[in-house]
Amino acid sequence: MTAPFKRLAVYCGSATPADPVYIETARMTGATLANRGIGVVYGGGRLGLMGATADAALELGGEVIGIIPEALVRPEVAHQGCTELHVVPGMHARKQAFTDLSDGFIVLPGGVGTMDELWEAISWSQLGYHDKPVGLLNVNGFYDQLVAFNRHMIEVGFIRPQHANILIVDDTLDGLLAKMAAYEPHQSIFSMTTDDL
Repeated sequence: MTAPFKRLAVYCGSATPADPVYIETARMTGATLANRGIGVVYGGGRLGLMGATADAALELGGEVIGIIPEALVRPEVAHQGCTELHVVPGMHARKQAFTDLSDGFIVLPGGVGTMDELWEAISWSQLGYHDKPVGLLNVNGFYDQLVAFNRHMIEVGFIRPQHANILIVDDTLDGLLAKMAAYEPHQSIFSMTTDDL
């Protein structure tokens, strides 16, 4: 069976938390994508969850494309073993490249940078800059409070009903990939009339 995705962007932290479940999840994600013939597009570093995802995919012969800003090449220690490593001018170019090169987004646990990438992927989807699935892997309940806050934004009315299902959540990678494959694009803000808004 042909994979529904050629490549997926994987957003995750460059840190290594004490609980091994996070690194294990990153390695499982990289290995699973490689085994399914899905390329990984990621932040280009070799540390933390980022490096674990890339290494696991590469070990199984998977395609790994790293996108790293010039200013982060030294601090993040760019992963020189990637299939391709693109050094870009800054964060905006990095996120544009993630969007251009991938068929969707998987968000693993991470910190501020990961949150920036997640919310921009959702925001761009709402607006209509892309119509790709945005998946959140809620391993170990890491994102429980974020999922609750997203639901709160929907209930209050800051997220329109048409966009309530942009964020796809599951606590297993298999479940998340299945939901992402079944995702049907919503009505974007760019296509709405004033009355819709």
